[in-house]
Amino acid sequence: MIKFEGIKKSFGDNHVLRGVDLHIPKGESMVIIGGSGTGKSVALKCVLGLVTPDEGTILVDGKDARAGDRDAFLARFGMLFQAAALFDSLPVWQNVAFRLMRGSLKRPEEEARAIAIEKLRRVGLKADVADRLPAELSGGMQKRVGLARAIAAEPEIIFFDEPTTGLDPIMSGVINDLIREIVVEMGATAMTITHDMSSVRAIADKVAMLHDGVIQWTGPVADMDKSGDPYVTQFISGSADGPIEAVR
Repeated sequence: MIKFEGIKKSFGDNHVLRGVDLHIPKGESMVIIGGSGTGKSVALKCVLGLVTPDEGTILVDGKDARAGDRDAFLARFGMLFQAAALFDSLPVWQNVAFRLMRGSLKRPEEEARAIAIEKLRRVGLKADVADRLPAELSGGMQKRVGLARAIAAEPEIIFFDEPTTGLDPIMSGVINDLIREIVVEMGATAMTITHDMSSVRAIADKVAMLHDGVIQWTGPVADMDKSGDPYVTQFISGSADGPIEAVR
């Protein structure tokens, strides 16, 4: 569903992506791991066209991600942002139905609200949450609202950007379980970027290790602990000793 072929991206003298090659099959959940500043978010933004690669090609369902109608292209994606990124001035249901009330996916308001309430229920929130403002919700509830928004338009591809950041271990587990259930239920292709190993083990089919601008290792999550790759071994163990230099 998604192919990175020789993707390079620099910002001045900062060479973030140095030749990323990665294939994500349809219906698979791929988790990209790596330290802060290794280019995980840049890779995601390249797929969406928010950042233009200096070299290489990104194919989505066999077609160049930069070709064709942008609205139709973006309509295939859902996104759960790191900090939920809810609109403070809109009630919860309008946050969830934001895409459904605009552009090519536009629905009548009553229908959009009904879909929003259905998706809120899917992530474990009651209908009375729909008319509250984001500021009235806990961090875990806000993350659930963000997840409901990500799936509201029944996307084929869902991106998860650090889905458990800022959550306690119990709520992180709840969100991880929801993500896994929903991705399987929808048959969606998922691409997650995270450094939370509990998320990796809960939601990944395959894992890719991004370091120094390239994919150092990729394989099934079940093979991660015995990968034999020094970058993966150091990262998942949290050791200061290894090829990844700790920033002091």
